[in-house]
Amino acid sequence: MQTVTSLDGGQGVRQVEIGPERDGQRVDNALMTLLKGVPRSLVYRLLRTGQVRINGKRAKPETRLALGDMLRIPPVRVAERDESVAPSGMVRAVTDSIIFEDKHFLVIDKPVGIAAHGGSGVSHGAIELLRAARPNEHLELVHRLDRDTSGVLVLARSRPGLTGLQALIRDNEVTKQYLCLMTGTPRKAKFDVNAPLLKSVMHGGERMVRVDDAGKPSLTFFQELEQYPGARLMQATLGTGRTHQIRVHAQYAGHPLAGDPKYGDEEANKRFRAKGLKRMFLHAARMSFDLGGKNYDFSAPLPDDLKAFLDNLRG
Repeated sequence: MQTVTSLDGGQGVRQVEIGPERDGQRVDNALMTLLKGVPRSLVYRLLRTGQVRINGKRAKPETRLALGDMLRIPPVRVAERDESVAPSGMVRAVTDSIIFEDKHFLVIDKPVGIAAHGGSGVSHGAIELLRAARPNEHLELVHRLDRDTSGVLVLARSRPGLTGLQALIRDNEVTKQYLCLMTGTPRKAKFDVNAPLLKSVMHGGERMVRVDDAGKPSLTFFQELEQYPGARLMQATLGTGRTHQIRVHAQYAGHPLAGDPKYGDEEANKRFRAKGLKRMFLHAARMSFDLGGKNYDFSAPLPDDLKAFLDNLRG
């Protein structure tokens, strides 16, 4: 059980003693839960400016908490906003998208347009909406999907589920497969892109990724599934899990993803919009792993909007 000590009548610094439920958790994820309603950008600013400390030492976002640690949380004031109440239509959309649940995990086929989490101008992501639908449950994001990417998104309902799956992801022991539409005609039906990726953050907070020798090793396996005029439907299997990996590797291969506003081909995107493509063609189709002696295998079919677009493209 965690112990909380408040100073200055509850308006000042908090000292939180870490209990077993947060042992091994990243400090940024812990703060998201402890500072409910606080924008994600503010949490990272508190960390960046050294206001969050663990046992008296400055904490980085990736620092992991340990049983008995003393976590210093600075005073935070957040203006009350009407957006604090999750829209019922969005709550219903994510609850209707649940495809699996047991005592460790809750899995949804995330609709396009819903972020994995709130922040950066987004009031409610999938995690906030599901917490609103299930206020008595403890839910944590295990991994993330971009707002414009649909498909399999896994949330943890237990601490062993969260830490166990995150460890598998770090060790690249999770199979993640995506469906994507690459522009143009790749020379081979099956090929790999092994190119290091370097992430940077622009002044406005926008994340950009590029191939750079100074980046982290990154590997994507591409395999052709279907042929279309001026495009190929591909299965992309992750060998590593980097930010925007499939998108940047597709661009590096000379065949960026259809509809990609950041790394895509503007002229090709115009042609695809005329055929009915209203978003980036990237869908998290499958995720599988072994944990606790059990095999988990989650899949989500290609959404109707992308299937309708492919029909138009073929026609």
